[in-house]
Amino acid sequence: MLKKVLMVSTFAIASSFATTSFAEETADTLKAATDAAVASQKAAKAAGGEWRDIGKFLKKSAEAGAAGDFDKAVKLAKKADDQAQMGKAQMEGQANLDFPAYFTK
Repeated sequence: MLKKVLMVSTFAIASSFATTSFAEETADTLKAATDAAVASQKAAKAAGGEWRDIGKFLKKSAEAGAAGDFDKAVKLAKKADDQAQMGKAQMEGQANLDFPAYFTK
């Protein structure tokens, strides 16, 4: 029993140190993730494949970052980045499709 208590205590102390150093890096991680997402969003928009929710995810990411919830903010920024990259890839993949005349304006 004493062995379990010592292991749990050691883990708790070690995780508190890890959390402290992680918290210092999350602001930088959030900035990098947001910058990447914005760049991907611009590339997707230029290709004509900007998906609807990219801006929503970036806005929610900024709100979560301002509230101090960096984990949620980074996840949302990465989700926006993923959607922007997929939107751009979708437009590039469909660029040479031969649509029937009734699909074109």
